[in-house]
Amino acid sequence: MNTKRTSPWSWIPTLYFAEALPYVAVMTISVIMYKRMGISNTDIALYTSWLYLPWVIKPFWSPFVDLLKTKRWWVITMQFLIGAGLAGIAFTLPMDYAFQLSLAIFWLVAFSSATHDIAADGFYMLALDPHEQAFYVGIRSTFYRIATIAGQGLLVMLAGALEVATGKIPLAWSITFLIMAGLFIGFCLYHKYILPVPASDKAAVTVTATTIFKEFLATFVSFFKKKQAVVAILFMLLYRFPEAQLVKLVTPFLIDPREVGGLGLTTSELGLVYGTIGIIGLTLGGIIGGIVASQGGLKKWLWPMALAITLPDLVFIYLSTALPESLITINVCVFIEQFGYGFGFTAYMLYLIYYSEGEHKTAHYAICTAFMALGMMLPGMIAGWLQETLGYVTFFWWVMGCCLITLAVTACLKIDPAFARKEKKKE
Repeated sequence: MNTKRTSPWSWIPTLYFAEALPYVAVMTISVIMYKRMGISNTDIALYTSWLYLPWVIKPFWSPFVDLLKTKRWWVITMQFLIGAGLAGIAFTLPMDYAFQLSLAIFWLVAFSSATHDIAADGFYMLALDPHEQAFYVGIRSTFYRIATIAGQGLLVMLAGALEVATGKIPLAWSITFLIMAGLFIGFCLYHKYILPVPASDKAAVTVTATTIFKEFLATFVSFFKKKQAVVAILFMLLYRFPEAQLVKLVTPFLIDPREVGGLGLTTSELGLVYGTIGIIGLTLGGIIGGIVASQGGLKKWLWPMALAITLPDLVFIYLSTALPESLITINVCVFIEQFGYGFGFTAYMLYLIYYSEGEHKTAHYAICTAFMALGMMLPGMIAGWLQETLGYVTFFWWVMGCCLITLAVTACLKIDPAFARKEKKKE
């Protein structure tokens, strides 16, 4: 069997860039694009929240990615399908019923992207030994963030420039999605050539769908039999309850004209504020959160992180009340909120790892991430209707009130003080 060995540097950066970009396109770029095309906040929040569903139900079909074909095959095939889907979105945007048609294709891109996540993460573990996995984990996270900045920042800024140049919003976004489609076809061809072929990456021959189902069922049952299962699930669903609503309305708020309570940013300004400065704040918050948690442990930093993910939401009450025109002021406020979110989100991810410890940790972590996605999907669906009913100022006060739910579920957790804490060397 061909077991060609290529440097991980030649494929890890591109693989994780390709993992992040479609997620950003489905979750964030779609919201910005539909807002620019005049879709209501209610419809944007409701229908784009449904796009979380593939990530919610991902654990149910992940065993079959192990069962059928190789991880390498799944990675390359999904990248081709994502590229084709992004091209499909580009061609539907200038048409009648563009919202309905493009939304249907976004669904296909979302399912392909979720499947790509399963295959890429599995391939990473098969192609690298444990030491290499630890060494490159920071590299993969870095390129995932770079792709986020490229998607929410650079591509949105490009779309804004094209809006000005062409004078046609659908055409501008159509060109932007064609560029993304071309990029993914390029990823597909590149990875078909460059990805290594690990000997361990092979389709199951002795395992059947029935045994996979039985094993999955046993794993699922054991997940709910763990200590504090109910509290853990409530935490997974509700820790980000305020943020799940806020994230769906930040973009519409920044774009909406001042007459209706928004800040009236252009598409290019939005790409700078939310897609670049905001993501830098989010990334720095996450990095610092990881550093302090590794020193003091999750239990010590749980409350500071819970406060960090809630209190900075106050900046949107200020922005919606004062409606500042200074781009610097807006950037600073968004940076503060995103930094707090990145710092506070560290506790959430560490708790998922903590709860997954023990037998079946990989499968249990996948179930945790499904609850994580569900916790973003359900509140986000009603956020647009709430905002249009309440107005921006009252809506942001409502989000602050929901922060009490975050603090309540945090108070119920019981965590081993030693978890994630760096052990002191004995003299």
